[in-house]
Amino acid sequence: MSGDTCLTTTLCPAAGPKPKTCSFKAGSLGNKYVRLNVGGSLYYTTVQVLTRHDTMLKAMFSGRMEVLTDKEGWILIDRCGKHFGTILNYLRDDTIALPKHRQEIKELMAEAKYYLIQGLVDMCQAALQDKKDLYEPVCSIPIITSPKEEERLIESSMKPVVKLLYNRSNNKYSYTSNSDDNLLKNIELFDKLSLRFNGRVLFIKDVIGDEICCWSFYGQGRKLAEVCCTSIVYATEKKQTKVEFPEARIYEETLNVLLYETPRVPDNSLLEATSRSRSQASHSEDDEGFELRDRVRRIHVKRYSTYDDRQLGH
Repeated sequence: MSGDTCLTTTLCPAAGPKPKTCSFKAGSLGNKYVRLNVGGSLYYTTVQVLTRHDTMLKAMFSGRMEVLTDKEGWILIDRCGKHFGTILNYLRDDTIALPKHRQEIKELMAEAKYYLIQGLVDMCQAALQDKKDLYEPVCSIPIITSPKEEERLIESSMKPVVKLLYNRSNNKYSYTSNSDDNLLKNIELFDKLSLRFNGRVLFIKDVIGDEICCWSFYGQGRKLAEVCCTSIVYATEKKQTKVEFPEARIYEETLNVLLYETPRVPDNSLLEATSRSRSQASHSEDDEGFELRDRVRRIHVKRYSTYDDRQLGH
């Protein structure tokens, strides 16, 4: 048998004498195999491999530290054995093929730090830095910090814009029981839409506006529609703020802004179809040169509603 052999079995503690300690003398075993139990994973290797580099393993197997053995002679190391085979390969060859995933590299680096294998620690850190440099975010969501910044973002964008304003603290009344859930659903929908239409629509967040939860939709630099998700409801002797979640309406308006996914050159037919009412569209040809006025579709979901929780007969 050559190299290291890992038996992926977990040893259960058995009744009997406790593990005993012993010391290895340098060169006492030479190239003979020793048996290691690392967190339940079994390995075979030589003292020569374990003492090649100035590490904790060298201190353990050169007589400077005592090691634990069980009644069958397995040397016990109380660490996870998942990456111990990779560590042995590094001790043999001074190089290894690192795992592909960041999480596994981090796990290997933690074990290398424990065993004081600085060369392997440096390899892991360099690999993690390279992977960080190659990382590209799926999408970037600007957060508005001032009205001027918002205006500049919208005017300079070559794509349609969808903005979500959410400011839960901007409320002088108490919230209804399901308002917090609906506010969270609006935020989750915003995240889903930003992933779905990334690259085609610019999504921005606003946390400084006057509303509590409001969606705004822009095309070619001007506002096209607005969906306000908050309303005031009147209970007995008090007012409350209600937050709605008009998912279908929000999704519809997001699809509508895709009509403006065009260059900055104005498309008169598109503007006419989306901005003018049917009565305006039926005007005579003499009125076709009339400058189109910006119109914003403002949708307020149950803007003002009332209810009375008193029982019948009172």
